Amino acid sequence: MIMQFNLPTYLTLLRILLIPVLVALFYLPWSAAHAASAVVFTVAALTDWLDGYLARRLGLTTRFGAFLDPVADKLMVAVTLVLIVQADPSPLVAVSASVIIGREITISALREWMAEIGQRKKVEVSRLGKWKTTAQMVAIILLLLGMDLWRQPMQNAGQVLLFVAAVMTLWSMGIYLRAALPSLSDHREGLTSQPPINRLSPSESVRE
Repeated sequence: MIMQFNLPTYLTLLRILLIPVLVALFYLPWSAAHAASAVVFTVAALTDWLDGYLARRLGLTTRFGAFLDPVADKLMVAVTLVLIVQADPSPLVAVSASVIIGREITISALREWMAEIGQRKKVEVSRLGKWKTTAQMVAIILLLLGMDLWRQPMQNAGQVLLFVAAVMTLWSMGIYLRAALPSLSDHREGLTSQPPINRLSPSESVRE
């Protein structure tokens, strides 16, 4: 399979390349290092919206782009949340970050399984999922900015919004799991109802 590169795909790749830039800025011994990280994260978030818009508007959707886009999003969010928790290990931030990262792993695995059984459309991104993504992006920007600028107000707003994003994360995960459950149950029944496979003796076995 040939990977197709176009403008939306390059924007997605840029988002991945911005991750080490964000990490390097975050640890710079500079008074505005975290604010600079927030700017980089904001640029990455804007490219997330822009590459999807251009792909739909210009008809440039590709399988490679559809695979790479959510990978880039999850990497950027997960890495930045780990940085934030390391710098501010408060229980509220740590629990919210754990919920968000854990949910992303769970839903990614669920979508992969649903694609295997041809039911991927049942767990496509919902409107609630988009609101959740927006909330967590804004929360992360506020938390990064709050490490350097208007610390207490920014930190408080960021923590509350991250908690709201975590609640929406659990809510959306419940919706996806409920939509997928009938397909998972049916597939399970189909597997268990199949007649047992006759075992071949070593002399009868064939290497495929």
